[in-house]
Amino acid sequence: MVATSSLSSKNSASISELIDRGFPPGSLTDFDYWDYVMPEPNLNEAIVEETTCQSLAKMLENCLSKSKQTKLGCSKVLVPEKLTKRIAQDVLRLSSPEPCGLRGCIIHVNLETENVCKKLDKIVCDASVVPTFELTLVFKQENCSWSSFKDFFFSKARFTSGFRRTLILSPGFRLVKRKLYSLIGTVIEEC
Repeated sequence: MVATSSLSSKNSASISELIDRGFPPGSLTDFDYWDYVMPEPNLNEAIVEETTCQSLAKMLENCLSKSKQTKLGCSKVLVPEKLTKRIAQDVLRLSSPEPCGLRGCIIHVNLETENVCKKLDKIVCDASVVPTFELTLVFKQENCSWSSFKDFFFSKARFTSGFRRTLILSPGFRLVKRKLYSLIGTVIEEC
């Protein structure tokens, strides 16, 4: 946002605030108050953050895809729309105050199903950086009666042994941050 106008139309309180901060009154003639107060957004930073968010969401999707037959025992995993993007945004938010940012992160991916937590995978964001914090991500299985009803009707006895169930993920998830370098002990932050 860029706001322009002449100095005479500026709020006199705003101009006096700048004078109080040490700006000499003579230097304010060609000065636009909004250029000082509202810096222009860095578009390159926004593009990099969006690209990082998309890459992280893709890593999470690949983790689920890789785990579906090996650890989950199903042929399909249905993921709610934009779930991985929301998780990626939360991961970026939690990593922003860290010394190495996302590069110093290890993400442990789990699935909570029927009150049991299964480990799916571990994502190391940058193997060349010593981790400074860990995130534990817990996907949750959707509790809907249709999947159990469907499994009852389409039991393995009626189909070949290659048939497996479809896992439906809930839009809810848990994300727990554990700092590894804290002097006061383990610091845990939960979303």
